[in-house]
Amino acid sequence: MSQTYSATETYSVADVEVVMRRVTADLVMIASSSGAVTEDKARDWGHDIEALAKNGYLRMVDLTLMSNGVEQKATRFEVNTEAGDFTMSRPGGVLWPKVPNPNLRIVLYYTAAYDAAAKEKMGGKLRIGWVPTSANTSHSTLTSSASRDYASNGYGMQRRDFS
Repeated sequence: MSQTYSATETYSVADVEVVMRRVTADLVMIASSSGAVTEDKARDWGHDIEALAKNGYLRMVDLTLMSNGVEQKATRFEVNTEAGDFTMSRPGGVLWPKVPNPNLRIVLYYTAAYDAAAKEKMGGKLRIGWVPTSANTSHSTLTSSASRDYASNGYGMQRRDFS
């Protein structure tokens, strides 16, 4: 006698919203503690990230605190649609320092589905005029530290911090 078992992880728009509330909370904490951008700007970022994620267009978000062009801290949120092994964490641990001449650089990485038609579809739904960049987000001058997971059912984002 033999048995087989198969399962598929699925997630809903509500699951994406649950995860994105935590990501946006982190963005607002970073903005507030660093003083590099307003909390409203961070919420606009969160809005756009959520809109892209709900449509399956978001792969990764990279946020870096710069001081006079030098990386000080960074965090990376990577989408995982097989988040069954993730444990839901609370937002936090992102009280970044105030530095001279601060700048927060945010870079979004898209899925292959984000083509010209998708960009046109999303155009009126985004608050930020996102532009292409060639910024290096390897964070080779920083050290990676512990991560947090934000997950709901089969949708998650893994946060990796760099300092």
